[in-house]
Formats: sequence, structure tokens, C-alpha cells
Amino acid sequence: MTAALWIACFSADVSPPVGHPLCGGVIPPAQRIEDPLLACGFVLLGAGKPLVVCAVDWCEIHNDAHDRWRTVLAEAAGTEPKRVLVTSLHPHDAPMADLEARRLLEERGIRGGLCEPGFHEEALGRVAAAVRASVKSPRRITHLGMGQAKVEKVASNRRIVGKDGKVGAMRASACRDETLRAAPEGLIDPWLKTLSFWDGDRPVVAMSHYATHPMSSYGHGGVSCDFFGLARARRQAEDPSIFQIIVNGCAGNIAAGKYNDGSPPMRSVLADRVHQAMVAAWNATRRHPLGRIAWRVEELALPPKTGSGFNPADLRKRMDDNGQPLRERVRAATALSWLSRAHAGHRIDVPVLDLDWAQVVLLPGEPFVEYQLAAQRMRPDAFVLVVGYGDLGPGYLPTDRAFDEGGYEPGDWCFVGPGVESSVTTVLRKALQVK
Repeated sequence: MTAALWIACFSADVSPPVGHPLCGGVIPPAQRIEDPLLACGFVLLGAGKPLVVCAVDWCEIHNDAHDRWRTVLAEAAGTEPKRVLVTSLHPHDAPMADLEARRLLEERGIRGGLCEPGFHEEALGRVAAAVRASVKSPRRITHLGMGQAKVEKVASNRRIVGKDGKVGAMRASACRDETLRAAPEGLIDPWLKTLSFWDGDRPVVAMSHYATHPMSSYGHGGVSCDFFGLARARRQAEDPSIFQIIVNGCAGNIAAGKYNDGSPPMRSVLADRVHQAMVAAWNATRRHPLGRIAWRVEELALPPKTGSGFNPADLRKRMDDNGQPLRERVRAATALSWLSRAHAGHRIDVPVLDLDWAQVVLLPGEPFVEYQLAAQRMRPDAFVLVVGYGDLGPGYLPTDRAFDEGGYEPGDWCFVGPGVESSVTTVLRKALQVK
């Protein structure tokens, strides 16, 4: 057994005000709060400088905004930014933050797109205050719990490859096309995994992990944490003594489209199915003494997309074009924000929480599920949680094959090019210490 280990849990409301942009302004702005958005997490104490894990009910946190979250939470916890893991759950009825892209838009008089800087700092300030309060009363932890269960009729692959080897229409999160819904489920990871921290035989924290776009009925102005957040809330209500967190996996090409027609009742149905798996995973949990806790940070360099329409001059031209819809101008701004960093040699941190029995790895962007499955194959001896939606700057992280197949994901909201698969696979091997 190592020296005494402690955990401090925190939660803060990060819901936007009415009128605030949602999903970067590509859907109607906030008209009402249907479900509060939370930033939930914990601080691990006793393993060197404090370690922070934070899951935010926002659509995306990009580039310098992601840096800002790590910096502010590190200061609040008394640690350094490299020891902070921040991930978004990716519901679309929620804010999208990119401070540099927002500045680029404001320079051109474009408003109504990305997260407003004032609200961004206010929300982040609430989370930092919750972190500072939490570390004053941590709980002792002695054991690690691991359990998993299959989720029924939620996730399906969005990419349906035709006989010509190309992807046609996308089976999105909400899909009313009966032909697309009738197609096979496709490649997914059906397992929901729950990692928990215990004080002896008393559970303290449960963190569940599942890979899918967590959207049901969306884009109607109602701010919502959607079915991931609702499932988490139900588990929290069932036993308030166990702090509940949920994180998304590598869900870039995974959504509920096969099982979701987009009607409002489906939000509760999908939440029920995820909740059932959370309960089953909890019932299947087995405890082990908590030994060494290690934290590593690997660096990931991603190849930026190139070609016509995707160079700084073309992106600025699109932003300057008043005839372009807001969606396109926001996309150009976020792409330029990312490209500027990539061309300057910026490398994205890939933090790893190594608990001996289990590893938690955070990838940036919207990684394909293939990366999650590959990581599990790399470490069949361990309970591996590959979390997606860290720094969303690079957009989708497809496999190289996907660029040849076409489809939505390697398209306009993908800011990386072929070669990404080698980069991501290599960093996963380093993160998991696989030769």
C-alpha cells in the first residue's frame, strides 16, 4: 500500500444564460434551460502534486480555451496545468468555446457564434471555486473498483459503407430514414465501464465511460446535458453518498441514430438504457487495493489538413464573406485557430492516469472508436478507458481509411489530414507503455 491517498469531489453549474450561442452557433441559441449543465470532477491528493479530472457538460472546448481551463483549475487545486485533465461530454445543446476563434469573429463584427468570453470566465470561475472548496475536505481512498456492462440499443456506427467502398448518407444522432436505421449496428464498443474509488468497503466516487455522441432530440433552443447527463443524475439521486461522473469515449463515428428517431421522448428512453448499464456495471464491480498512482503526459503532433479551402488565406476569406452563413464563418474561425497552433509546432498533451489495474487516457478532438478498441487490445491485462473530447481544436480524428471512404467526418469539421492514424496509435502505445 502506498502512502495515504485522498480524493476531493467538486461540481459546479456551467449553464449558459438565455440567448447564449449553442454548438458554436450552428443551432438556435439558448431559449430555456431544460437540464442544468455541470462540470463534475475530482482532485486526487497524496500522489505528488494534486491531479485533477474534470468532465464538462459542454459541446466542445478548443485550443486556448482548453488551455485556460487547465490553467485555472490547476491554480485552484494547487498544482500545474499538465496535471489537469479536462474533457467535454459533447451534448450539442451546450456551449462551444474557442477564445481565439471568438476573437477572430469579433474583429469582423460577427456575433452569436462561439462561447462569450465573459460567460466563459464566469463559468470557469464557478468551477475553480468548487475545486478550492473541495480540497478542504477530501475523503480517504484505499481501493479501486472496476465493473462493466453492455449498453443495449444506444450506440451505432454513423458510417455506412456502400458496395462501392464509399460512405453515403450519414446515420446521424437523430435519424428518421428507415433505410439507414435498418442497416447493421456497425463497429461500436458496446461496453460501459465504471471505475470507482473506495474507502475500504465504502464507495466514494464512480466514473462511468461510454462512447457515443450523446444527443437525442436537440437543436430546438433547450439547453440540456442530454441523456448522458440525465443518466448520471439518476445514479446520483439513487445514492447521494457516491459522487457520480460520466465521460465520453472515442465517439467521433458513433451515435444513437439506429435507435433514435429524434423525437423528444427518446431522450428519456436513451437515458434509461445508459442508466441500466451504469447500474449493471456497478453491480459487476470488483475491488482491488489501490496501489501506485502515476501520472504521465505524452505529446501528440497531428498533421494539419491542407489543400484548397483549407489554408489561412482561404479561411480568412470565408470569415470576411458576409454572404456566408454563420456556421461556415464559425467553422473557418475554429479551423484557423487550430491551424495557427499546428503550423507553429504546437503539440497536444495526452494525459494518462495510471492506477496499475486501470488506465485513463485522454485524446483530443473527436476520435474514431477504432482508437478506443485498439487501446484495449494493446493492454488486454488492464481496464482501459480512452476518453475523447479533450482539446477539440483538431476536430474529427478519423482513421486514414476514412479519408478514402469519404463521408461527413473527414470533411469540413475535420482539421487534420491523412497520417493522423499513425500519430494517434503511436501516442496511445506510449501512453499505455506498450513496446
